[in-house]
Amino acid sequence: MASHLETELGKLRGIIIKIGNLAESQVAEAVKSVLSEPVSEGKEVKKTENKIDKLDVKIDDICQSVFALQQPVASDLRFIISAMQMSKEIERIGDLSMSIIKLSKSIKEKHELISKFNITDIAREVEFITVKTNECFQDMDEDMTEEIFVLNNSIRNKTSDATQNIIAEMKNNSKTVVSGTNLIIALKHFDRIADHCTNVAESIYFMINAKTIKHEKITDKK
Repeated sequence: MASHLETELGKLRGIIIKIGNLAESQVAEAVKSVLSEPVSEGKEVKKTENKIDKLDVKIDDICQSVFALQQPVASDLRFIISAMQMSKEIERIGDLSMSIIKLSKSIKEKHELISKFNITDIAREVEFITVKTNECFQDMDEDMTEEIFVLNNSIRNKTSDATQNIIAEMKNNSKTVVSGTNLIIALKHFDRIADHCTNVAESIYFMINAKTIKHEKITDKK
């Protein structure tokens, strides 16, 4: 029979997987909103956001209870500490996705800007890194953490290039200033989502290896 600690840690793992899946669905909705694809009703998106917030609180409660009432060994401590960190990162992914969805409604002429500056590839890559991050946690895959670090660098470079191109377009065509500005903000949010995924991957790496690592240390070797 599993001990109370094992039961609580198993529950914690299940909640992290659930909150990760919810955040993944929010990112997918954000991508669709920017690319003008059909998006779930606003009530459903908001409901998902509320679920993420409640699960984040639940993770904190479980972690605090384990700290107060149990005597976790080193490996369990790593898991608990990482779980609390990941929960906050995942919650931010959900928040940023909601911001993108709201913002996309005010991006007029976005079809032209999106096709001209390859925004579709960036959005899809952000969606992909979110999926990979969830898979990485579920499988505890160290190699996948490195893939996530590389993806993050790719997204950062592409969003930087696209931002500079949009700024140049706004200078040449004043009609695109409002839409261009909103699209730049959306790109910044996408970039930050990728950063949060990378932070989750770093926590997973810590769980596996009992070492902290910054993604630059790995990607610089490639």
